[in-house]
Amino acid sequence: MFENSANWCIQESFFNGQKENYPQGIPRGLAMRAVLKLGGSLLYDKDGSVIVDRVKDYANIIKSLVKEGHSIIVVVGGGKPARTFIDAARSLGATEAQCDWLGIKLARDNAELLCAALGSIAYPTIVETLDELEVAVNLNKVVLMGGLIPAQSTNAVAAVAAETVRAEILFNATNVDGVYDRDPKKTGAVKLESVTIDKLRKILEAGGTKAGEYKLFDPVAIRVVERSKIPTIIFDGTDASNFSRAFRGEKIGTRVVYDNAKQR
Repeated sequence: MFENSANWCIQESFFNGQKENYPQGIPRGLAMRAVLKLGGSLLYDKDGSVIVDRVKDYANIIKSLVKEGHSIIVVVGGGKPARTFIDAARSLGATEAQCDWLGIKLARDNAELLCAALGSIAYPTIVETLDELEVAVNLNKVVLMGGLIPAQSTNAVAAVAAETVRAEILFNATNVDGVYDRDPKKTGAVKLESVTIDKLRKILEAGGTKAGEYKLFDPVAIRVVERSKIPTIIFDGTDASNFSRAFRGEKIGTRVVYDNAKQR
């Protein structure tokens, strides 16, 4: 586990804007343990083909961060293939639990793509339980995960993973550039630079929780990050370089803040 005093300096630079950012890279000795939730939709184009270059871009950024001494856990979502399979299964009479398992398997397949791109720095198998995560995270490898159990989104998996390994920060790479005060497709929607956990809950509470329909966050993910006060940034992951920018402390996307509580 990393030294809290060192990491707190980085967190203040990310979240409070009162410390110097590190545009040339985080100084040696300030290594972090971070969880990246990579939306499955980011891996596919509109025709359902894998965007190979984007997978490579994320792999290269992760390799650079690992070389600097950071510990990275990546949770990959199911994306378009998962939704396609789930819709087909549902139309054939599958239960929501069966649909969930389809999504879990396809998310793990997506994680395998990134695992292949990372090569020897990746833990060799996709982690399927929290017990396995606790072992794998201490082996100096990039740990990759997909889904874990039915009725739990990969956003929730990422939040629970961050809590389990006491990650200093959770990055949520999506296909939108942050959290909006309403549906971003609606006229007048405003992107929020920061959002309290209560406001985020209210914005998202109208969303469904059927398999394959999880959006930016879901109720389980919100409860987990709230109870552990996990610093979280939601950002546009269609450009992989945004992950590097967010990691370096640039103001990008939307940060989740916690009222009257010190973030860990």
